[in-house]
Amino acid sequence: MNIVFHHRTRGRGAEGVHISGVVKGLRQLGHKVEILSLPGAEPETEKITGKGQQNTVAKKAKVSKFSILSDLTKHVPEFVFELLELAFNIIAVVRLRKTIKEKQITLIYERYSLFMFASVWWAKRHHLPIVLEINDSCQVHRVRSLTFKKLAANIERWIFKNATGLVFISSRFKQVAEQAYGDIAPSVISPNAADLDKFIINKDAGDKLRKALGIEDKLVLGYVGAFVHWHGIDWFVDLISERLKEFPNLVLLLVGDGVAFKAIQDRIKQAGVTAQVLMPGNVEHSKVSTYLSAMDFGILPDSNDYGSPMKLFEFMAMGKGMVAPNFTPIAEVVQDNETSWLFPAGDKHACIDKVLAIAENKNAHQAVGLKARAYIERERQWKHNAEQLLSLVKN
Repeated sequence: MNIVFHHRTRGRGAEGVHISGVVKGLRQLGHKVEILSLPGAEPETEKITGKGQQNTVAKKAKVSKFSILSDLTKHVPEFVFELLELAFNIIAVVRLRKTIKEKQITLIYERYSLFMFASVWWAKRHHLPIVLEINDSCQVHRVRSLTFKKLAANIERWIFKNATGLVFISSRFKQVAEQAYGDIAPSVISPNAADLDKFIINKDAGDKLRKALGIEDKLVLGYVGAFVHWHGIDWFVDLISERLKEFPNLVLLLVGDGVAFKAIQDRIKQAGVTAQVLMPGNVEHSKVSTYLSAMDFGILPDSNDYGSPMKLFEFMAMGKGMVAPNFTPIAEVVQDNETSWLFPAGDKHACIDKVLAIAENKNAHQAVGLKARAYIERERQWKHNAEQLLSLVKN
């Protein structure tokens, strides 16, 4: 098939990883895929650095009306932002129609965005199948609260009923949609996945890094991500700092940066455990797999009850189990004590106890890591997501 992947995101971070992953999976199955992004938001764009080395990066924003508008939306009031989202429907129809005609598209796959109804309307009118990937909804908690929530819900209800198919990242997300809107289009549950070509275990590089950091004989608990409150890394470090001295073989390797970084550093100094908590800050994307290789297992302190955390799959792809809260989307993909470890969501002390229980047995993580990697290989590569979404068209 000739498929267009249409999205309205910035194409960065987890969004960009997901888009590129699904596109790769579809291409692995033999389909032609065109990505329709805003200028400057192409997740697949590569730029040449150094002596011809290619690194996958977000393309430097073009000086265009689109990129200028995108930057302005960070600062406008919420109601203005939502009006701009509604206005984007006009642009979406024009661009979709042009791409579909030029590329002879036979399937539209779209990352759903609030207020964007034109693509479903146009596809339905022209008898073209359209499958939506649902990662957002006006029915779940959002960082930006909605001004026109009733309008958003009415539009969303119509979209969810009139699309050819829906791809939800968790059964909980699907349940929320069905409770709000009743009958919806045929759907599948398709959590996140990992690209095994990008997450290659390099034991030698990991051992070399461990030696450079002076932790070659330690059990290393790792974290890679933003240092923000909703990820729970601040309370996790706050609580475990009180007990780290009881476990001198355990070291925390926390990679990333964010608003909570300085506060976490101060807490570590206050607790006197700076030798057991390493915080290198942000590292180059090309070095992330080396840092992951240097870790023995990972920590995911918090999540939400509907999302599918990308880091869980990336750690598992590297043969690293994670200590994670048992929210439904996580419990759906993790076998407790088999492919990772679960603790009751919201129980902070249970999280700490689980980590320290693993630390008491330096080799406890090894069998779990092997099974985690095997699970990703068997069920959660991006080609598996592609197969799931295409089943909606075949049906």
